[in-house]
Amino acid sequence: QVQLVESGGGSVQAGGSLRLSCAASEYGGCMAWFRQAPGKEREGVASVSPVDGTSIADSVKKRFIITKDNVKNILTLQMNSLKPEDSAMYYCAASLVGRGPCNVGSEFKYWGQGTQVTVSS
Repeated sequence: QVQLVESGGGSVQAGGSLRLSCAASEYGGCMAWFRQAPGKEREGVASVSPVDGTSIADSVKKRFIITKDNVKNILTLQMNSLKPEDSAMYYCAASLVGRGPCNVGSEFKYWGQGTQVTVSS
């Protein structure tokens, strides 16, 4: 079982930047960031895998960058030009359920506890 621990959330003003990190206890294969705001459905933000590369949601494209350190098993999400609508709990996920491509629409076996991101206008 892969254990995931997120860090790096916080409060920032619109236009600012934050960097989220997710430390995985072991290699997790396809990994991704999701977010969920109060009253809204969970949304896939970005994913990465050695086979399928990266996938970025249209809502954050050109603002967010996902990277993975495969030696340290650390997933990061660099978030730039943040908007109030980016405010949400952000979750790290790892290991696909079943077979299929790795992208922001995939289903994952393992989840972190989440880290809160709040963007004020």
